[in-house]
Amino acid sequence: MFFNTQSLGVVALAGLATAYRQNQGQCNAASEKVALATAKTFISLGLKDAGYQYVNIDDCWSTKQRDSKGNLIPDPAKWPRGIKPVADEIHAMGLKFGLYGDGGVKTCAGYPGSQGHEQQDANLLASWGVNYWNSKPRYEKMRDLLRATGRDILYSLCNWGYDEVWTWGAQVGHMWRMSQDNWGKWADVVRIANQAAPILKYSILANGALTPAEERTHFAIWCITKSPIILRTDMTKLNSDEVKLITNKGLLAVNQDSLSKPAVLFTPPNTPTKGSSEIYPYWSGPISTGTVVAIVASKGNLNTQLNLKDVPGLKDQEYSWTELLTDLVNVSSH
Repeated sequence: MFFNTQSLGVVALAGLATAYRQNQGQCNAASEKVALATAKTFISLGLKDAGYQYVNIDDCWSTKQRDSKGNLIPDPAKWPRGIKPVADEIHAMGLKFGLYGDGGVKTCAGYPGSQGHEQQDANLLASWGVNYWNSKPRYEKMRDLLRATGRDILYSLCNWGYDEVWTWGAQVGHMWRMSQDNWGKWADVVRIANQAAPILKYSILANGALTPAEERTHFAIWCITKSPIILRTDMTKLNSDEVKLITNKGLLAVNQDSLSKPAVLFTPPNTPTKGSSEIYPYWSGPISTGTVVAIVASKGNLNTQLNLKDVPGLKDQEYSWTELLTDLVNVSSH
């Protein structure tokens, strides 16, 4: 159950989020054809209207070698016009364009990384019109060089959660990975949600591996913990229920709330101990309007009951609530 509670009414805010294109055809998906098709589908499904902005391409977009001057080369078989014309076309749709990079010598797939070429790559990305770059001192160097280009480039750090990145990521980049890969299975969702829970003070759909109920829990947990919403999937395979979920105005409003405080765990009285394969069942947190978001993730088909007086921040005040996945409204409660 995912709901908002508020004294004097229900909140409705504008959403803003990002989208990611990955894993369709593996390396073959890192192409102009896929980037433009994704952008068009992105708009037709209503994701742009919901606030999503970025169309990002993952690893394998370049050739395996730099040119004689040390520049990265877009694979001509995948990018016959190069990167800039594609970025310009996506910008003309009112969207932003992002690329994958690596702070080391090689990317995960063995393509050229940026180590030793940070200045050169930062300038090249800016000249192409790139808006997003996914790549502690090594990250700081690229951060400074991206800033120096004068272009506003969203800098995403990916070190799989090593070196306690959550303690320094906010000073180095705009977002950061805090775990190993999510392969689209329920066990991955549970693992990542439970890893995120203790570090929230720092504040995969359509892959066929999750049930509809698991997808709803997955997306809602990411929203209430204020994680960047990055859709790593083939947009053409999203069904109507999945599109409805990822454009849910209430969940996106919570995710993008200006207070930017993630929901955290709380334990009502007489709560059973959580099993190792279960997500923490109770989450709550404030948003800017005074609304407290309380989340209950039930195991299997079990019914879970919660007295809202046990939710931190509600106390004994009068409030109304809206269940965000169904829009079920309760006008007045204590």
